[in-house]
Amino acid sequence: MRLPLLALLARGPAHGYELKQDLEQLLGAAYPQPNVGQIYVTLGRLEKTGLIEGEAIEQSSRPNKKVYHLTEAGHEALRAWFEETADEPRVRDEFFMKLALAPQTGLADRISLINRQRRQYLNTMRQLSKLAAAEDRDNRISHLLIEGAMLHLQADLDWLERCQEELEELQ
Repeated sequence: MRLPLLALLARGPAHGYELKQDLEQLLGAAYPQPNVGQIYVTLGRLEKTGLIEGEAIEQSSRPNKKVYHLTEAGHEALRAWFEETADEPRVRDEFFMKLALAPQTGLADRISLINRQRRQYLNTMRQLSKLAAAEDRDNRISHLLIEGAMLHLQADLDWLERCQEELEELQ
């Protein structure tokens, strides 16, 4: 959450609730909606580390609000983030650990695990399809997020199929 907040602050000062709304508008319903409390806690941590600075703004009919802006250190952290590549392919996968360890425990059948996981992925794909249909057509970022998630799910489904084929050959 810290780097996306820095990225939003790169365009100019904002307060926490504005940042929450900006994230929701940008990413749409497919992305887990941030809790405003989480945003303010993260802003506090960013301020303590010197990546942002906050300024209390007086409001006549409301409590004061704190508006944040990036520091030079915040700009540098953001530049470094954009230069980094994404994580390597996942090799620590909880489902795979279950699949590998099931025979040793005698508590689960590998094919049943695969079928249960497949059903979960298919249900998630259906939910994402519904989200895509309900999402604002003009929000290209949200549609790309949903499409990326669905492509990952399809790859996971293909991998489950491969696992099942390999394991059935062993029996």
